[in-house]
Amino acid sequence: MQASRIAAAAAVAGSAVLLLSSPAFAHVSVQPDGTAAKGGYALVNFRVPNERDDASTTKLEVSFPTDHPLASVMPEKIAGWKATVTKTKLAKPLEVHGQKINEAVSKVTWTADGKGIEPGYIQRFPVSMGALPEDTDELVFKAIQTYSGGEVVRWIEVQEDGAEEPENPAPVLALSAATEDHHGGAATAEDASDESAESSDDAKAASAATEAADSSGGSDTTARVLGVVGIVVGAAGVAYGVLAGRRRTTSDA
Repeated sequence: MQASRIAAAAAVAGSAVLLLSSPAFAHVSVQPDGTAAKGGYALVNFRVPNERDDASTTKLEVSFPTDHPLASVMPEKIAGWKATVTKTKLAKPLEVHGQKINEAVSKVTWTADGKGIEPGYIQRFPVSMGALPEDTDELVFKAIQTYSGGEVVRWIEVQEDGAEEPENPAPVLALSAATEDHHGGAATAEDASDESAESSDDAKAASAATEAADSSGGSDTTARVLGVVGIVVGAAGVAYGVLAGRRRTTSDA
């Protein structure tokens, strides 16, 4: 009996933990597919769960930070959804790989063409973005989730340091330290150019070495042939001398 009561109490406690923690897992969130390094590009996923039992999520609007604008934002095509990218003119142009960018993406809106996100399901919305800023440790995206019944949930509350998690927190993307592998296409192009130049130099050196080897090989062969010819001529001369000596001896006799 005591064991049964303990098991029942444990089950109730476990259910309570799940119920209390479930809202935390129901937030709209953003996570990188791998890493999101400062100064580089990343593929991130906006994860959207359906929190309603009687309605589907039919629309998602994600606002991009204006204090750290992103020059390149490309949503991945998703079956059953239409993506619309909104750009805004920048007060201060960005410089990316030596080029000035006068506008940046301020919002991406996904609208369901079919059923949307049905109750009990989640949907991931992949987006390629960059170049990521180097002067901050995180990016805050404000999201608005719309249900088929007309209900709108605003995931726009920013987490304050030391405060409890807000009821509707905004998705936050943590940025990792910058690395040479995540500094965009310019560095990669320069590296490729250097490697190409090095490969060209190596090819030239190899060609020169081959020519030298061929030249050296030809000289050795010629020397050997001349040496053999010299030996043959020398041997013939000796033989001729011997024969001439014998003829003289015979003649004197």
